[in-house]
Amino acid sequence: MPKLRHVAITTHDVEKTATFYIDVFGMKEMGKINDPGTTGCFLSDGVMNLAILKFKNDEAAGVERGMGFKGLHHIGFEVEDMATIADKLEAAGSTRRHDVEQALGVVDGQRKHYVEVKYTGPDGVMLDVSETGWIR
Repeated sequence: MPKLRHVAITTHDVEKTATFYIDVFGMKEMGKINDPGTTGCFLSDGVMNLAILKFKNDEAAGVERGMGFKGLHHIGFEVEDMATIADKLEAAGSTRRHDVEQALGVVDGQRKHYVEVKYTGPDGVMLDVSETGWIR
């Protein structure tokens, strides 16, 4: 059964937002990201991974949001079988976000910053699907 293991929030002040979740909820910093499309950090409570991100361009954020967007950006599910989930997502009307994957430098079969496959989800929330999960 797929498990919700990842939530990503976009912000304009990564350090301030991360400090809030660390100080208030006791989350631990697990890593940082700084690539051409994104800067941010990964926090964990031991089960869930919380990404605090600031996008550097509209393509990496997804053009429907753009780099100025703040708030819930995407949620990630760890799955046992990517092909089965891909079929279910397609049947439900979700489409793969090759545009965002390309902007983030994601290549099929390769992990980069714990991003594997992006899909559209209901209500504009993007989905991130992974067989290997996120640091926690």
